[in-house]
Amino acid sequence: MKARTLPRASASGSTLGARERVLSAAYDLFSRQGIRAVGIDTIIARAGVAKMSFYRHFPSKDELVLAFLQKREQLWTHEWLEAEVNRRAVTPRKRLLAIFDVFDEWFQREDFEGCSFINVLLEVVDADHPARQATTSHLANIRVLLRALAEGAGVARSDDFARKWHILMKGSIVAAGEGDRLAARRAQEVGRLLLAAELDGRRGQPHERMAEPCSG
Repeated sequence: MKARTLPRASASGSTLGARERVLSAAYDLFSRQGIRAVGIDTIIARAGVAKMSFYRHFPSKDELVLAFLQKREQLWTHEWLEAEVNRRAVTPRKRLLAIFDVFDEWFQREDFEGCSFINVLLEVVDADHPARQATTSHLANIRVLLRALAEGAGVARSDDFARKWHILMKGSIVAAGEGDRLAARRAQEVGRLLLAAELDGRRGQPHERMAEPCSG
């Protein structure tokens, strides 16, 4: 089963308007270098637009960062991670485990860039900053997906479970950034134990055997 390529914001510059070219350039730069290290002049040069045109669409860098985070959720969370997990597995339990199969392939890529949501969260320390608030919202949206899968799998405390599963996901991404390219496989092992513990807690209720493969 061939994995889908991680979506990128880039497209042919001649087919994009000024706003889209700026956002595409910012997406590629922010996702790899972070939001602090990349200046507006660099983005303008990469996008090939006039400074006046840039500010017409994005009056401040903060507004561009917010647009970038929204684009990241669209491309990374929904069009890549969610879609790839749904393609690989059918049942909610298997889809939870398939997250780490998708991550495992991502971690092996030479262009592995880490999680932009985590990166921005660490870069912006002011709790009231719009970028930090937006980041926490985008991360919370991932837990919404996890909570739905947990409920579908029959987990009783789905919100608590989703938070635990999200810790495994975020921890594996950070570990991969440190150089542990097997981090997703290790996280999946822990995830199997967590699922077993949660499902075994449903006394007298049947659940799927953990020995089953997580692929669909």
